[in-house]
Amino acid sequence: MKIQVAKLGRVEYGKALALQEKLLSMRQEDKIGDILLLVEHPPVITVGIRGEHSNILLPVEELKSSGVELFDVHRGGDVTYHGPGQIVGYPIMNLSGYGKDIKDYVSKIEDIFINLLKNDYGITAHQGEKKYTGVWVGDNKITAIGIQVKRWVTMHGFAFNVNTDLNHFTWINPCGITDKSVTSLQKLLGHEEDYDKLVDRVIYYFSEVFGVDMQDVSSDTELSSFIQENIL
Repeated sequence: MKIQVAKLGRVEYGKALALQEKLLSMRQEDKIGDILLLVEHPPVITVGIRGEHSNILLPVEELKSSGVELFDVHRGGDVTYHGPGQIVGYPIMNLSGYGKDIKDYVSKIEDIFINLLKNDYGITAHQGEKKYTGVWVGDNKITAIGIQVKRWVTMHGFAFNVNTDLNHFTWINPCGITDKSVTSLQKLLGHEEDYDKLVDRVIYYFSEVFGVDMQDVSSDTELSSFIQENIL
């Protein structure tokens, strides 16, 4: 099987969300195949369908005056922060080709980062237990996961903290959790990592975990042009 991948660089959250919704409809109608969008966002806070605005700890006016956007979205999970230094992935995939198993899909997403951290850095990470989804190093979350599935096609996805400014997580109760914390690869290593290299490593482990070939979207001129037109 093949999944196209688009490395889009820094994209405003609203534009990425609108692009996801368009690609979701196209995937549901089999106009395109499966695709993985990889982006980095300017500072933004999103609230999922089970989210509580009380988990946003700063006044909305203060956040907006600082250039931080706020979105209510239809993914699972509570309140999440996205920002520079974080690899955000949006797989638009038809799970009909992967056993129609949402739990297994989420588990595979978690395995991408567990394998990457273990094999590339010798860091032991684990899946969250019970209500704690995502990937954890001890009691500190390093990858958040929140998805939506419509007619077996996925959208939204994961956020992997590479060189993320962890101080920005003090603006919220991440994922509504107050008794645990967050971390980043930079904090665990004690230095910044090459962001672009990590994007490529995420692609590698995505391919390995899902057992698929990854194809750069630029090989499909029409789809590549469509994506660029919708994020400019």
